[in-house]
Amino acid sequence: VAMSVFLLHLIVPQRQTITASLRDLEAPQLSKEGDIILGGIFSFHSSWKNRENTYTQKPLPLECISLNFREFQFAQSMLFAIEEINNSSDLLPGVSLGYDIYDTCGSIARSVKVALALTNGDSNVSSASERPCMKAAQVQAIMGETSSSPSTAIATVIGPFNIPLISHFATCACLSDKTKYPSFLRTVPSDYFQSRALAHLVKHFGWTWVGAVRTNDDYGNNGMATFTETAEQLGVCLEYSVSFFRTDPIEKIQKIIEIMKSSTSKVIVAFLSHMDMDVLMHELTPHNLTGHQWIGSESWIFDSQIAAMDKNHILDGAIGLSVPKAQVGGLREFMFNVEPLNSSNSELFTEFWEALFSCKFQESESAEFLSKCTGHEDLTGVENSFTDMSLMPIFNNVYKGVYAVAHALHEILSCNKTCNDNVQLAPTTILQHLKTINFKTKEGDEVYFNENGDPTATYEIINWQPGENGMVDFVTVGLYDASLPADKKLNLTNDALIWTQNSMEVPVSVCSETCPPGTRKVLQKGKPVCCHDCVKCAEGEISNTTDSVTCVRCPLETWSNEARDACVKKEAVFLSYGEIMGALLTAASLFGTCLTAIVTVIFFRYRKTPLVRANNSELSFLLLFSLTLCFLCSLTFIGEPSEWSCMLRHTAFGITFVLCLSCVLGKTIVVLMAFKATLPGRNMMKWFGPTQQRLSVLTFTVVQVLICILWLTISPPFPFRNFKEIKDKVILECSLGSAVGFWSVLGYIGLLAALCFTLAFLARKLPDNFNEAKFITFSMLIFCAVWITFIPAYVSSPGKLSVAVEIFAILASTFGLLFCIFIPKCYVMLLKPEKNTKKNMMGKGQSKLF
Repeated sequence: VAMSVFLLHLIVPQRQTITASLRDLEAPQLSKEGDIILGGIFSFHSSWKNRENTYTQKPLPLECISLNFREFQFAQSMLFAIEEINNSSDLLPGVSLGYDIYDTCGSIARSVKVALALTNGDSNVSSASERPCMKAAQVQAIMGETSSSPSTAIATVIGPFNIPLISHFATCACLSDKTKYPSFLRTVPSDYFQSRALAHLVKHFGWTWVGAVRTNDDYGNNGMATFTETAEQLGVCLEYSVSFFRTDPIEKIQKIIEIMKSSTSKVIVAFLSHMDMDVLMHELTPHNLTGHQWIGSESWIFDSQIAAMDKNHILDGAIGLSVPKAQVGGLREFMFNVEPLNSSNSELFTEFWEALFSCKFQESESAEFLSKCTGHEDLTGVENSFTDMSLMPIFNNVYKGVYAVAHALHEILSCNKTCNDNVQLAPTTILQHLKTINFKTKEGDEVYFNENGDPTATYEIINWQPGENGMVDFVTVGLYDASLPADKKLNLTNDALIWTQNSMEVPVSVCSETCPPGTRKVLQKGKPVCCHDCVKCAEGEISNTTDSVTCVRCPLETWSNEARDACVKKEAVFLSYGEIMGALLTAASLFGTCLTAIVTVIFFRYRKTPLVRANNSELSFLLLFSLTLCFLCSLTFIGEPSEWSCMLRHTAFGITFVLCLSCVLGKTIVVLMAFKATLPGRNMMKWFGPTQQRLSVLTFTVVQVLICILWLTISPPFPFRNFKEIKDKVILECSLGSAVGFWSVLGYIGLLAALCFTLAFLARKLPDNFNEAKFITFSMLIFCAVWITFIPAYVSSPGKLSVAVEIFAILASTFGLLFCIFIPKCYVMLLKPEKNTKKNMMGKGQSKLF
């Protein structure tokens, strides 16, 4: 390309003054006179002999070697199309097409040279002539080149002259850039689509870890760059990406083969021209590289010559994209009717014929073992790359290119029954008409060029499958149509596929195994994104898809299951009657209730005895009733919280305990008043008689009732689902609503308890055989101790344990009151009846009760 730009720099500024003496160019290999000349550039030879330049004389022309039958087929397709057009009465009537076709020998420099020859013409003009080269270009359009790199060089040189260059097989996406290659057109789709199609094909089969080998030229480098970009977007990684050119040293190709053998990927994407694939297959033959799945570009995937070289079945099961199958009626017969002796271009045809039949037209010492050529040998019995018609889609591309020029000329010359001879032809005019043509060939193929000079990208997906006699069948297993929506571009029939080593199962090629649901991918340090570890999702998070990169947190009311692949509803936790703790607390509550009932029965039975009468039987029975309610109110804390149970449990607890403490406070005051009443001149009991006792109990209780009413009115307790305390469970509890209301209820109970304890403590040493103040002091001491320890335990206990702590405090304090105040009396009434007398109550007995 650099050489092309340099030549362009020399030619363009001086094209009005350059003299004909500079055009010392060789004659074309194939030519025919005509009214309008088309140029052709093909590599009839794939290489040339290396000569060492001495720089003492003019370099000799290239000596081409390695006859390329494929390129000869392409040229024959061009000749067939021209002959068909010349014999047609509908297209270009009265106008004959001729051709000048050059051989480039696979050299880019020679490609530029022959392009200049076609542009400037090769007529012999004397160097002394003063006539400048002012005439129009000799050819109106050029067909070729087959490869991308020569095409870029040629298009760069002839682009400023607007001479159309129509390629049948140069697929590099770079050639779609009309700012660089304004006159380039092609009848084969751009690699822009093929590279993306190959990436989607790889992704379709789940291959995320692949190797890549490419031709080190514009075709391979640009095609692989686009493939790599698309593959990365699809999550496919390349373990290695290597390149070579067919003229590279064998050591470099051997090194590439060693990379393939040592790799862990089992898929190889080969973006190679057929000539480079030839070289690679030749070097792969001694190596045991079976078991790799090959993905091929259109350049070699349907090439029967490549398949014939694969003696070790390295490429078995290969899959790739190819130009859709096509037929050109009469082309096969035309190719098989080659007669070198009757050809005006006998030199090239003679060389071709001798290579085709391994014969010589003239005997010589070097050919003593070769048969003599007659020029009339039958091609139908020959099996080689020339008689192989598997490249018919490419022949069709050449055919369509020639017809595209013919249709453009038909419009320019205003052809009907005859063509207008007075129209001055110019490549610029032909190029403009080529961009707008739209016609169908005799086979029904639609031909047109888009704004980039490209046709619609449609590919058949080819799979190499074993055929008869060890041959390979190129089986169409799908279609890729770039014009369809993204989700419909790739259409595969997987049932028909055969993979490497004739396996029916899709090969696996991944750097790391797929992460199952419940895990997430964590990239391995220093490695591509396809290499990862699978880490189990954290508690409360899930992933329900394979290869998830993140774990999703479950909604508030759910939690992850053990497999971490689904969110399940959190288990509801509350203190229930069915669990051991709930059952024990229920049993304790019912036991306390029954014990209180027994004490009540005992007191009722001995209600007329001095012991009961001396201890204010009315307050005693009211206290026993309140203790029963205290035991029973603990049951409201057990079970699933509801709106009513939440309001009932706290208010019932507060009111019943205040009623209980009010009775205890009344009994304490009665003891103190009774002692004061025994002093001379004192009549204290008249100020705290039965009526006053009832009013005091009622007053103290009403205050708590009012506090509870305010609490329930302003912000009552309500059922609450606590998701914070236990991560994987939801705690059903009662929210306090107003914390002020709760602590006001509790504080009022504490105030009454402190007052009772103080008064009882003051009266503990009053002289009497049966001093009830002592027992009240003990009961209040237990009560206060329980509730003081309750506060920190309640605050720090999680979930249902806080409910259990509250129930335990209620039961403990209630049992404390019951045992300290009533059990001693029951003991005397039941076991010491002799002490249950008025005399003992007055302190006149021989000994004290306790």
